[in-house]
Amino acid sequence: MKEATITAPSTGLKGSVIIPGDKSISHRSVMFGALAKATTEITNFLQGADCLSTISCFRKMGIEIENTPERILVHGKGLHGLSAPDSTLDTGNSGTTTRLISGILAGQNFSSILSGDDSLNSRPMARIMEPLNSMGAKITSIDGNNCAPLRIEPGTLHSIHYHSKVASAQVKSAILLAGLYADDTTAVTEPVLSRNHTELMLTGFGANIASETHADGTATASITPCEELYAQKIQVPGDISSAAYFIAAGLLVPGSEILVKNVGINPTRAGILKVCEAMGADITYLNETSAGGEPTADLLVRYSPLKATVVEGSIIPTLIDEIPVIAIMAAFAEGTTIIRDAAELKVKETNRIDTVVQNLRAMGGTVTPTDDGMIIEGTGALKGAHINSHLDHRIAMAFAIAGLVAEGDTVIGDSQCVDVSYPAFFKTIAQLR
Repeated sequence: MKEATITAPSTGLKGSVIIPGDKSISHRSVMFGALAKATTEITNFLQGADCLSTISCFRKMGIEIENTPERILVHGKGLHGLSAPDSTLDTGNSGTTTRLISGILAGQNFSSILSGDDSLNSRPMARIMEPLNSMGAKITSIDGNNCAPLRIEPGTLHSIHYHSKVASAQVKSAILLAGLYADDTTAVTEPVLSRNHTELMLTGFGANIASETHADGTATASITPCEELYAQKIQVPGDISSAAYFIAAGLLVPGSEILVKNVGINPTRAGILKVCEAMGADITYLNETSAGGEPTADLLVRYSPLKATVVEGSIIPTLIDEIPVIAIMAAFAEGTTIIRDAAELKVKETNRIDTVVQNLRAMGGTVTPTDDGMIIEGTGALKGAHINSHLDHRIAMAFAIAGLVAEGDTVIGDSQCVDVSYPAFFKTIAQLR
């Protein structure tokens, strides 16, 4: 257990930040590379605990993966090249690993068990078990509570058209990956479009993917089985979710100017930028480019007096992981910010409605929880406090940013949890002072 103490800087934050690789894309690059023929080369891979869990799982299934600081080499064996693990596949704290790999394992001819840490094993898995089992998968919750550990046994998969109640890239991706092993075209329709990294990357690997957004706002992705996937070179863009903390820091700390480099700005992920714009943020896009269908840019962020906004509806899936740091920005914005339609916050590493409210109140913030979000009064001032991260990396990092603009010292409990997605987070803060 570690603690990190954050004190407001005497002057503005200055400098540039190179954002670590996108966590969602890093996971997928290893998974799809393992299922492809030949060797996939990945650069700017996120060396966080979650993504290392994905590497570990595929190594246990016979995939040789070379991990160096410069690149990851995944020596794929094709769609049917995985072998039975000789022990439980440990997914650590990673919901992405657990849910996506379940779709892959559903189509294998061997049995496996997936399990993670206490937090992971308390998160809901029925959302993927239900559609996968309806395809013919044989997935059971060993403890009978619709959570991991999960036992996955060989099954014969059939195509389905699944209508998801939630816009979840993890649910969608699990079904599409199982669809690689089904007997015909498998489709998923969501209430609104969730992040589309799976569709973009699988297309690059040679899968037969189709995507459509309908007039009523719903979105459908479908996959038709193919003979093989083929190795690719993947350059992982910087993670917008990690960039969000330094965007917020630049906007909130008076006198700041931060260049946040190589940020993925995929529209299905970049809702945080739209919210910042609505709040009056001074952000300039530089060096816009694209790699593998994923747009990126450098973001020049300058201190800005912020105003309140309403965050709701179809934008929520594009910023669900950024809501804790949006709440911090809202505490300093003029007016009342309302966040709703975000019940998905309850089933993250923590119930993030509860953990944001608890810690914001500890810092003197005025916040009211709701069933699907929160209402935040922009008081313009917070005081230092001891923050209970509940081992949730997003909570730890969001409240570290709050500490940069709070009166007095802020102590982040269990600060080591940031290693899940941003191991160098506190070092990067120190470099900007």
